[in-house]
Amino acid sequence: MGPVLPAELQLRDGRSVSVREIQATDKAGLVAAVDHTSVESRYMRFMAAVRGVSEPMLERATHPVPDREFALVAVSDDGGVESIVGGARYASEAGSDTCEFAIMIVDDWQGQGLAPRLMGMLMEAAEAHGFRVMEGSVLTANAAMRGLARRLGFEDKADPRNATVRVVKRTLGSGSAATGP
Repeated sequence: MGPVLPAELQLRDGRSVSVREIQATDKAGLVAAVDHTSVESRYMRFMAAVRGVSEPMLERATHPVPDREFALVAVSDDGGVESIVGGARYASEAGSDTCEFAIMIVDDWQGQGLAPRLMGMLMEAAEAHGFRVMEGSVLTANAAMRGLARRLGFEDKADPRNATVRVVKRTLGSGSAATGP
């Protein structure tokens, strides 16, 4: 069935966000989110020094390929101004039952329970769309993401092709997706 969207989430610090599927009109919001993320956080997410998001990246991010990609954004309406404060997505090759995830939370919103809830919703959507396995490439130095992945039941193994990267992998459908704060 997948997650019921949009969903309102209350975070640990009392702030709330609305989680919904990404829209074609979210390009400016994604640019602003990346601009409000530290160099270190961008490096952890993109595994490279990234200054901003290119137009081709924005186009791909805001137009997921049906049946192969799915993307969520967490939106704050703080003070009447809507802004994207986090996002999670998965993508797969055609015909594969495995999808790869990516997640990013704006620095000021990290540590509030948003990442595990987005991941839980993403895993639920992937399972509902017929995926059996979710995996991700995570920098070895990204202790926060590796810890989150372990808490969500992902195995954490060395990437045989790159010593600076770990592969986190989980079979979907075991019902232990974390969606609470």
